[in-house]
Amino acid sequence: MLEKRSFSLSGHRTSVALEPEFWAALEDMAKAQNLKLTALLAKIDQGRQPVRSLASALRLAVLEALQTRRDV
Repeated sequence: MLEKRSFSLSGHRTSVALEPEFWAALEDMAKAQNLKLTALLAKIDQGRQPVRSLASALRLAVLEALQTRRDV
């Protein structure tokens, strides 16, 4: 089941629906980087490819973080 959350990015309200496990992982990532969740989401949003949806970019950021952690 997807969980939809709304927040502001670059002064615009937006909402994203992700599985609860991805939201939990993003919250963990934000804590590890000493960021608020919205700051992490903005950072990921700024670095994403224009053709990729924000939801996809967030999922890929989680995947990359998990792969990096496993490789260490």
